[in-house]
Amino acid sequence: MAIKIGVVGMGGIGKTHSRCYKNDELAELRAVCDVVPEKADAAAAEFGVKAYYSLADMLAGEPDLDVVDVTTSGYENGSWHYEPAMQAMRAGKHVFVEKPISNDVREAREMVKYAYDHDLYLACNLNHYFTKPADRARELINEGKIGEPVYILHKMGFNGGDTKYGGVGSPRWQKPYSHAKAFLSHPFAVMRYFGGEITHVQCFMNRAGVRSTAVDPMYSINSIHCRFENGSVGYLISQRGDAMFGLGGWWSFEMAGTKGTFVIENCVEKLSYWDATKDHENPNQPEPDEVLDTGIKDFGTTFATRLHAFLEDLTNQVPKEHLRSSGRDALATLECTFAAIRSFEEGGSLVRVEPVINLHGDPKYVW
Repeated sequence: MAIKIGVVGMGGIGKTHSRCYKNDELAELRAVCDVVPEKADAAAAEFGVKAYYSLADMLAGEPDLDVVDVTTSGYENGSWHYEPAMQAMRAGKHVFVEKPISNDVREAREMVKYAYDHDLYLACNLNHYFTKPADRARELINEGKIGEPVYILHKMGFNGGDTKYGGVGSPRWQKPYSHAKAFLSHPFAVMRYFGGEITHVQCFMNRAGVRSTAVDPMYSINSIHCRFENGSVGYLISQRGDAMFGLGGWWSFEMAGTKGTFVIENCVEKLSYWDATKDHENPNQPEPDEVLDTGIKDFGTTFATRLHAFLEDLTNQVPKEHLRSSGRDALATLECTFAAIRSFEEGGSLVRVEPVINLHGDPKYVW
């Protein structure tokens, strides 16, 4: 039986989610909601469902909804997530929320704890590792072809430069850490997915000169050194249109171990693997031993893949600690982000990341 879904927030992301649900056999899109009636009405007409102008009305009018998908935005792209997500969970609904789970780590902790205490699924759109290159990279790790982890290098952001700077953004962006809070959930999620828990961070931030001249408060350049629970190290560089990225494009991820190294380029496009156990003709610049070129150029394909995974998990009623890209995972990325902010504010001090809510485990699964 298809999962019945109502989507809250009819901006671009809300429409993207709705379109994915309409095209997925595991989903039944029942309603859309936006506090701006024109947006709700336009989306309802496009998707052939009923429009609501408040979540309370949608919950009352669609009592058999299984899931409420929260795609609202707000300050730092996350300040309007907490209230609708909590309102939906208090009504007994499972929730899927856009990233970041919130722009306030205290709210995120409460959301995750409420879902846990009330046996509800809470998931987040951390979609950057729902790709063919990421699937192959996970296989390489599981096959033992990476070996003991050594380091991770990750860069992710937006290409640009001073001539492309568009000026100080709308009020929701006029905060020092708006880029960090809105965006770092993605790279931290990818680093955790492949490297495990991040225990310590050291962070430096900056803004390009053109931003300073414009009196733009955003620290758009984030440089973060990480330590993983397994003892390996990592480095993350993210920027918001302050420069052009070079090799690997706007998104590149490199994980090296004692037996091999893989690199993913532009998230959906390509994976290369080097086998460290082989003798290469040119060890200083070896040719990759495996290349996966997907032919996919559209990052937007990740939305359908990620949402389908969520629908699969609910359909199969997986133990909640096995929910992919869960609220707990999203909270972990926000804990990393807030630790990075603290490190920067303390002059680049080493900060231990706050551990996320403990997993007690589903006895049906654990035993």
